[in-house]
Amino acid sequence: MFIRRLDPDSADLLRALHATQAVISFSPDGSVLSANQIFLDLMGYSLSEIVGQHHRLFLTDEDRSSPGYADFWTALGRGEIQRRQFRRMTKDGRIVWLRASYTPVLDAHGRVEKIIKFATDVTDTKMEHIDLLGKINAILRVQAVIEFNPDGTVITANENFLTALGYRLDEIVGQHHRIFMPAGQRESAEYRAFWQTLRQGQYQASQYRRIRRDGTDIWIQASYNPVFDLDGTLIKVVKFATDITGHVQLLHQLKEIIEVNFREIDEAIIHSNQLTQETGSAASATLENVQAVAAGTEQLVASIGEISASICQSQQASTLASETVQVADGSIHRLAEATQEMTGIVGAINGIAGQINLLALNATIESARAGDAGKGFAVVAGEVKTLATQAARATDLISRKIEGVQKVSAEVMTSLGSIRRSIETVRDQVVCTASAVEEQSAVTRDISSTMQTAARSVARVTENVVTISAAVAQAQSAFDRTRDAAAVLAH
Repeated sequence: MFIRRLDPDSADLLRALHATQAVISFSPDGSVLSANQIFLDLMGYSLSEIVGQHHRLFLTDEDRSSPGYADFWTALGRGEIQRRQFRRMTKDGRIVWLRASYTPVLDAHGRVEKIIKFATDVTDTKMEHIDLLGKINAILRVQAVIEFNPDGTVITANENFLTALGYRLDEIVGQHHRIFMPAGQRESAEYRAFWQTLRQGQYQASQYRRIRRDGTDIWIQASYNPVFDLDGTLIKVVKFATDITGHVQLLHQLKEIIEVNFREIDEAIIHSNQLTQETGSAASATLENVQAVAAGTEQLVASIGEISASICQSQQASTLASETVQVADGSIHRLAEATQEMTGIVGAINGIAGQINLLALNATIESARAGDAGKGFAVVAGEVKTLATQAARATDLISRKIEGVQKVSAEVMTSLGSIRRSIETVRDQVVCTASAVEEQSAVTRDISSTMQTAARSVARVTENVVTISAAVAQAQSAFDRTRDAAAVLAH
């Protein structure tokens, strides 16, 4: 459609367009003739900067040298309208996108007199579209994508999907989705409900088992997404899928390993429970035994204390006996010395008695010579002789008694020496025994202290066994929850 010279109504329409859109006009060779303020503001130029300049002023270097740009002006020269979105560059180098129409204006002879461009800035919308398109392309590059009609028949699929399932596009277009399903699920009520839910506009997302063209299983993580038109009518279902077959196989292997490990752990926990119970019983019995030994040890300490006290008394008594024997020994020695002195005295008395007896004899002889005058003297001399004889016999008896006393004193001294040595031996033994008993007492006290500590330790062991038993029970509970979680994970 060509625009010829404008009538008044058309001029009014043109003025209205000038007020709402960016407008610029060019000569047939592409030189700028005029532009409205909206266009100038959009591109960042003043009118004087662009009048007479070629249209390429607004293009990027890439677009200027493209073959399509020459064809663009050739078509305008033939009077053909060019209408689409165009990429242009502002004075400061920014890229803008314009939805524009280049409309040739013909003169009376049908030749192109000028070209008027009407444009709207759609940069924001275009950038959003480019961003969305980039995201879609990114998805198409990494995911398997297939589109279905609401009845489940295939519309199209990308290369990733075809490669994953082993089909060509012409083999699946028009086919129903069930060709990808395991045979036992194709006619199931669950499968029919699956598509009924999609037709109601509800998306479906999960892990799915599907069948390749060669009959092997493929596991996918997929979402089925209903797509609606502007009226809210369902027009198709788009499926995005990722092949997770390797992951699922690993999970199945992991499940087998977990099951084996869980069986081993279960057996270990059962064994631990048994050991804990046995250990608890043994610890309780040990605690009783240790407490009994500790009580016995305390009694032993008390008994040894009594023995030690008795031995101390014996030691004191033996020391006192030894001292008494030493006093007696001294007395016996003094008695022996006194008897020795008495022996000398008795000897002296015997000597005197002998001399008296000799004098009496001499007196008797002299009285005989004297006759009657000496008879009285003779009687006295006889009496003296008799007394001397009696004194001699008495001293002899005393001498024998003294010898007996000396003999007994000697025996007593010998016996006392033996007693003293025996007492000293006993005292030494008592000292040794007291020392040994003291050492035993110290050792026994240590043993008693150790047994008390052991009793407390065994008591703590018993408490710890109870704690361990509770911990094993918690571990069993955690193990059961972990096994349930692992079962869920494996499915």
